[in-house]
Amino acid sequence: MDLLELREQIDTIDRQIVSLYEQRMGICGQVAEYKIETGKKVFDRQREMEKLARVKSLTHNAFNSHGVEELFEQIMSMSRKLQYQLLAQHGSMGRLPFIQVEELETQSARVVFQGAEGAYSQAAMTQYFGEGIRSLHVDTFRDAMSAIDEGSADFAVLPIENSTAGIVSEIYDLLVEFENYIVGEQILQINHCLLGVPGAKPEDIRTVYSHPQSLMQSSRFLSGHDWRQISMQNNAFAAKKVAEEGDKSQAAVASEYAAKVYGLEVLRQGINQEKDNSTRFIIVTNQKIFRKDAAKISICFELPHQSGSLYHMLSHFIYNNLNLCKIESRPIEDRSWEYRFFIDFEGNLADSAVKNALRGLRDEARNMKILGNY
Repeated sequence: MDLLELREQIDTIDRQIVSLYEQRMGICGQVAEYKIETGKKVFDRQREMEKLARVKSLTHNAFNSHGVEELFEQIMSMSRKLQYQLLAQHGSMGRLPFIQVEELETQSARVVFQGAEGAYSQAAMTQYFGEGIRSLHVDTFRDAMSAIDEGSADFAVLPIENSTAGIVSEIYDLLVEFENYIVGEQILQINHCLLGVPGAKPEDIRTVYSHPQSLMQSSRFLSGHDWRQISMQNNAFAAKKVAEEGDKSQAAVASEYAAKVYGLEVLRQGINQEKDNSTRFIIVTNQKIFRKDAAKISICFELPHQSGSLYHMLSHFIYNNLNLCKIESRPIEDRSWEYRFFIDFEGNLADSAVKNALRGLRDEARNMKILGNY
């Protein structure tokens, strides 16, 4: 046979496969109707494992066995997605435990941020809530999450990602631990400055204080001077120390905002080498709410340590035409080599496609949690 004849035979077989696939999906629709009437769950892992073992046994070599397994995993995955869609159309998806609101109630709200007065978190808070917002500051991210968890603050402003340094892993872990939820975000341009006491000049400087990340981000500028560099918990703490001690030989790497708060002079602006440096802050509360115009959803889930498990979870976004913005992983405590995945994707919790995807994820993943819609 020549190549053309072989391709024609493949085309004939493919038409049969398409026809059989459509027949199968039609029956799956009937299965969905039965499950709607009886309240039976869509995902039955044991049934699928038995099915895969049967179809693999029908093949004649190891290569085909693996291929058939992969093929039927996809077919059964599409079947589940069809059933989830039909459940949604029949109103059998259940209600998500989040309340839609027109606006966040911020007029009399109290907002907490981590760090001293003048921290970048305070600048982000001011940009999001406005100058007149009532606020308090705490020493640690955990303290901030605890403050809204116990009700001493209504919102917290927390840094979750820097464009050059990456994620703030502690924030991801705290979002899992606490029953607090993201309701907004604020992106702040990071512009490190060299701050000194009034009257100080760069040639007076002997010691520079800042957060280690800020020192690293400004290393190109700092390495050009014979200055001692000392790490501190927070940029604002560094600025506060320099202001309180009033020593012309001391300087801080911090923001222009911190200079205004502590009455320091900006000796050099923009000393960080990465000029396109920004930090994404999240606005967190202890209420399960989302704005009507919210357009991004954050979730997390765990997966069995099996080949293809992440692939199958991500297929829910593909099938429902949802665009992923970000995916991160964090190790799960006390479970070696197992990970929790954090995903940001576009959508609103009121959207049917989002509900469909989340229903599938909740059934098939472990410990799926909606972290917020904002």
